[in-house]
Amino acid sequence: MTVIILANCPAGLRGFLTRWLLEISPGVFLGAPNARIRDILWEEVRTYSGKGRALLAYQADNEQGFSFRTHDHAWHPKDHEGLTLIHRPERSPDTPGTPQAGPQPPRQGWSKAAKRRRFGR
Repeated sequence: MTVIILANCPAGLRGFLTRWLLEISPGVFLGAPNARIRDILWEEVRTYSGKGRALLAYQADNEQGFSFRTHDHAWHPKDHEGLTLIHRPERSPDTPGTPQAGPQPPRQGWSKAAKRRRFGR
C-alpha cells in the first residue's frame, strides 16, 4: 500500500498521480504500485511539486511495518536505533505562533473597559 500526500502543489501533478493512484481526498493519493513504479512516481512528485510539500508512506519489511519519505517539509525523518522517527525543529521565540512564556499583560484596545484601565477611572 502506498500513500502520497501533497500540499500546495500544482493541479497538473495531482492529475498525473491519478493515472496510478486513487485520490481519496484532495491531495491524498492511495494505491498499490510496485516498488519501481512507486520510486518513479516519487521522483516525478519531487520534480514537479514546485513550492509545495509532499509525503510518501509505503509498506516496508522492517520493525515499524512502513517507511516514509518527505519533500520540502520542516519535519524530517531521523533514524534512531533502527526506528524512523520525525524530527520537529524547535521554533524560536520570535517566530509567529509560538506561545510566549509567562503571563502576558492585557492588550490595550479601544473598548470602554480599556479606556478606563488606561486612564485610571
